[in-house]
Amino acid sequence: MDIGTTVIILSIIFFATLTRSTFGFGDALIAMPLLALVIELKIATPLMALIAFFIAITILIRNWKKVEYKSIWPLIISSVLGIPVGIWYLDDINENVIKLILGIIVLLFAIYSLTKPQTVKLKNEKFAWIFGFIAGVLGGAYNTNGPPIVIYSALKRWKPQNFRATLQGYFFMTGIFIVCSHALVGNFTQEVLLVFIYCLPIVLIAILLGKQLNKRIAIQRFHKYIYGMLAILGFMLIFSSLQNII
Repeated sequence: MDIGTTVIILSIIFFATLTRSTFGFGDALIAMPLLALVIELKIATPLMALIAFFIAITILIRNWKKVEYKSIWPLIISSVLGIPVGIWYLDDINENVIKLILGIIVLLFAIYSLTKPQTVKLKNEKFAWIFGFIAGVLGGAYNTNGPPIVIYSALKRWKPQNFRATLQGYFFMTGIFIVCSHALVGNFTQEVLLVFIYCLPIVLIAILLGKQLNKRIAIQRFHKYIYGMLAILGFMLIFSSLQNII
């Protein structure tokens, strides 16, 4: 891997990690399409799995007290219950159609929340079971468990620090399964691990910067940023699914 490619990879990872550290999600949304332009997916996918897991651990070490445990355990347990349903029963349904529908829902939710930001707020933890199960089904079938969890967290209207920490708690638990799966099938090659080691200093710097940015963002503005990122996520899901359908 030449110096130019290495610099591009490090720049992508830095920006993706900064986004994840600041808002709690969005690293894969940013990194995967860009990394796919410069390195093979067989390197990019396990690399991002390792980095995402490392980010979750690093943030949780200092912020575990800010995790909303009343919500996170129902989210995790119901996601685990939903994963087999996604694997066994949705395997025959066209992946691109499901992602298109999911993208439209996420985009409409984001637009609605940006135009009527105070309309909906979840006060009951029982909804965590519903969102977690849907996330598990989508994760088991199509590896897209993130959007329902982010939407649930946005509807809870947690403070930026709690939003960020709680998402890391969820992604940490699901990350264990993802990392173990990559390890079992031998995806962590010498090249992947070497690139991961190169990325670590950049990742740590981005995490520290993201922590400071997270503290400085006002709650109202923070949620507008979250809805904006969800709108981008919805658009990207729609765009990628339509590319494969057409």
